[in-house]
Amino acid sequence: MIDAGTASFWRATIALCLGSFMIFSNVYVTQPLLPLLMDSFQLSELEASWSLTITTLTLGFSLLVYGPLSDALGRKNIMLASMAGVVLMTFLLSQTQSYLMLLLFRGLQGLFLGGLPAIAIAYMSDEFKHKAMTLAVGFYISGNTIGGIGGRLIGGFVGEWLGWSAVFLVMTIISFILLALFAALLPASNYFIAKSLKPRSMLGQSLVHMKNPLLLLAYLIGGFNFFIFINQYSFITFLLSDAPYNLPSSWLGLLFLTYLSGTVGSALSGRIAQRVPQPVCMIIGIVVLMCGSLVTLAPSIWAIVMGFLISAFGFFFAHSTASSWVSHNALQAKASASSLYLLFYYLGASTGGFYLQPFWQWTGWSGVILGSMLVLTVTLLAAVVLYKISCQKTLEIAV
Repeated sequence: MIDAGTASFWRATIALCLGSFMIFSNVYVTQPLLPLLMDSFQLSELEASWSLTITTLTLGFSLLVYGPLSDALGRKNIMLASMAGVVLMTFLLSQTQSYLMLLLFRGLQGLFLGGLPAIAIAYMSDEFKHKAMTLAVGFYISGNTIGGIGGRLIGGFVGEWLGWSAVFLVMTIISFILLALFAALLPASNYFIAKSLKPRSMLGQSLVHMKNPLLLLAYLIGGFNFFIFINQYSFITFLLSDAPYNLPSSWLGLLFLTYLSGTVGSALSGRIAQRVPQPVCMIIGIVVLMCGSLVTLAPSIWAIVMGFLISAFGFFFAHSTASSWVSHNALQAKASASSLYLLFYYLGASTGGFYLQPFWQWTGWSGVILGSMLVLTVTLLAAVVLYKISCQKTLEIAV
């Protein structure tokens, strides 16, 4: 199996990071464009945010298919086929001028975008030694954050310069290049063991995972943390595009450079989790996310930037840990377990805007933070409960 520090380790890890960049840059490319889409199509804030919501929603549900499918048919080829579909949908997005068609293609794009996230960690679980996998997951999720940053920067700068449709043409070219590199670098699966594809069995596996409190609590923590975190970024674009800030799309795109602290948090999570119990890492990450959210209440643009830097570090520290935790604690069908985690994760992204919208209408950004604190308090308590349950199970095994 692939060991940490070897040439195969770096080939596989770099390939998965490049694939991750491709996927998540396409997911989030519309986020800095929300005010521009509002003006172009005469939309409300909530309607404009559908360009992101529909993608994360269909992406989330597609995970239910890709995970079990890869357990039966293999990992690499399914990832390649789904990424090719992303390239096609991104090109079609560059050719439409209707918001309804944009939403349709963004929804279809989300179905293809789910292939790599559903399978990547299962591929690592098959091919990597335990220590190597822990490190690789941190790097891979760092690729998620860099992809999120890259897509938003491309969306912000290209959108302001050439318009929103040109953004998708640029993304088509970038995505095709990354697909070619991914195909060339990623080693073939050597330790994959196929399982029969049975729909009833797929449902049964999901039910088994849901009944496992070590997994269910991690699903809720990851889902509700993202429920808040990603939608804070959407509402802050509306705040900063309006008076007194009046920031253009390019500057809104630069705000997402705060994700870089999340890249650091993801990379550190694997190393720290080797010394500190993973549920404790989740607790630390959630507390940091809450602190960063409170910092953004200061009216200074620099305080807002600092707050998001803190929040991104905390969120991705907790997310990387929870994702790795799920793979380690799934007793069977690891791809299905990881897919279920990501389903909760992207359902959170898709529904958080509906939850925060009334708080935004009530009292603006301070309302968004109030709504955030309520949910994050719940995820913090869930992480504490997860720690207690894991300690109890460790004692039972020792006895």
